[in-house]
Amino acid sequence: MTMMTHTERRLRFRAILDGTRCVAPASVFDPISARIAEDIGFETAMMAGSVASMTVLGAPDLIVLTLSEFADQTRRIGRASSIPLLVDADHGYGNALNVKRTVEELENAGVAALTIEDTDLPLPQGGATRLISIEEGIGKMKAALAGRSDPALIVAGRTSAPMVSGLDDTIARAKAYAACGVDAVFLVGLRTRAELDAIAAAVDIPLFLGGGGDELGDSPYLAQRHVRIVLQGHLPFAASVQALQTTMKALYDGQHPADIKGGASAELMKLVTRDVDYRRWIKDFLGGK
Repeated sequence: MTMMTHTERRLRFRAILDGTRCVAPASVFDPISARIAEDIGFETAMMAGSVASMTVLGAPDLIVLTLSEFADQTRRIGRASSIPLLVDADHGYGNALNVKRTVEELENAGVAALTIEDTDLPLPQGGATRLISIEEGIGKMKAALAGRSDPALIVAGRTSAPMVSGLDDTIARAKAYAACGVDAVFLVGLRTRAELDAIAAAVDIPLFLGGGGDELGDSPYLAQRHVRIVLQGHLPFAASVQALQTTMKALYDGQHPADIKGGASAELMKLVTRDVDYRRWIKDFLGGK
């Protein structure tokens, strides 16, 4: 098992940004899911803040996860796999000073790329989603870039303006964040080609999409509009939860383990745990056979 350095992973991610294709990352949540994504052939992976919260805390996406807990999970993934990892760093866990600290911690944890968003988080009194001002958003983007020590690390400014404040505000925020020097703009809530066409015409840096409407499912079209990353949701984690619930329920109901289908084979378990490597290390370092 030969691991790439953190910078090598970041340069691989940058190659996607510098290319002409639209790439869908694997949604991962722990070391084994990242290894599976890498073994299958995904070029990059994504860990969302929502999935991290569910994986680490068993809690919904309400920003109750801390920076240290999030960084620890990304570090575990990076230790087990060389797949370049994009992470959702939410609002940077506070104000602009916290954003700078967040970038420092996540860079040290080995991520290839991260997003900082302009949503007012945690949810304010009243529970309605709202955005911080563009001025505060600019401060966060500048702080994120100041927190970066490896120039290969990708910093993307993220906004939910398409579904909160409309197209004009989305373009204004995207242009402002691009002017700060971020490497990409991540758009959440975009629904139509007309919206994407307008944004792509106004912003000359790569775009990421957090999913989108039916009109935005055409990868060649997205690539022509400078979209380099498009998310596909987080079905792998949801599928793993369903598999666990189904299997545990069957066992609880008295089914014999041998009669329950869907478990990973011994061969797959050895692959995802890198059994061959560990057997070799036993021989090399412990004198085993």
